[in-house]
Amino acid sequence: MSTHQASNPAVESPDGLSGRLDGDDGDDGEAVRRQAGTAESSRANRHWWDSNADEYQDEHGSFLGDARFTWCPEGLDESEARLLGDPDALRGRTVLEIGAGAAQCSRWLTAQGAKPVALDLSHRQLQHSLRIDQQLGLAPVPLVQADAAVLPFADAAFDLACSAYGAVPFAADTARLMREVRRVLRPGGRWVFSVTHPIRWAFPDEPGPEGLTALSSYFDRTPYVEQDEQGRAVYVEHHRTLGDRVRELTSAGFRLVDLVEPEWPEGLTQEWGGWSPLRGRHLPGTAVFVTVAD
Repeated sequence: MSTHQASNPAVESPDGLSGRLDGDDGDDGEAVRRQAGTAESSRANRHWWDSNADEYQDEHGSFLGDARFTWCPEGLDESEARLLGDPDALRGRTVLEIGAGAAQCSRWLTAQGAKPVALDLSHRQLQHSLRIDQQLGLAPVPLVQADAAVLPFADAAFDLACSAYGAVPFAADTARLMREVRRVLRPGGRWVFSVTHPIRWAFPDEPGPEGLTALSSYFDRTPYVEQDEQGRAVYVEHHRTLGDRVRELTSAGFRLVDLVEPEWPEGLTQEWGGWSPLRGRHLPGTAVFVTVAD
């Protein structure tokens, strides 16, 4: 699962603000809302995740676990939610995990008897998958480094596809991404993915009371871009409204069977960027789309 918090509270992060940030090389950069195409987004995000994978796994690894399938910072686990179906029915099923990070979800799927392939744009994230498998003494999860909008697989190669905050928010052409996922899925296969709830783009990405007041338009689809002093994008996220997402899915040949908006659970006190018990009591933080390939 991949979620990113802007490095400066005054920066307009994917929930919606703007300001300054520190770049990977220590130089000051800027967070802006501007257009960013497919090539620029892919290049920037590959570099960002390669550069920040170590810090990300250090900070969030204990929450994610080594072989846990959690959909979101609210802690919705597949073992209980069963959005991919009954765990017993996963045995022998081929599953494509998109934006897999260190493949924690794929490792859980393997334990259920499924046959996952973990795909990620970042080479460094996939190296962490190998590290975890070595530490646990497990056979390595099959890994593929590729862009989710250009999947290197044959048609109808998988029974299921899933993504926990991976790839979808970072792709400029998510309509194409949805078509690619449909292409590699067999008819009747499920495609389940979680993203930041679209309504969050209207609010500051802050865990405290300041994160409860809308400052931006929900209908502003302008990408959020962190760029260096030369104006080169170093990180990009793209916003789609709920209606946009449903239209992308149906146009690609998917049928929406559920839209899960996890509530913040009692007893969870851990903050993750803009996710917090305070905001979780008032605003949905995550949207999980459950679809079936027609």
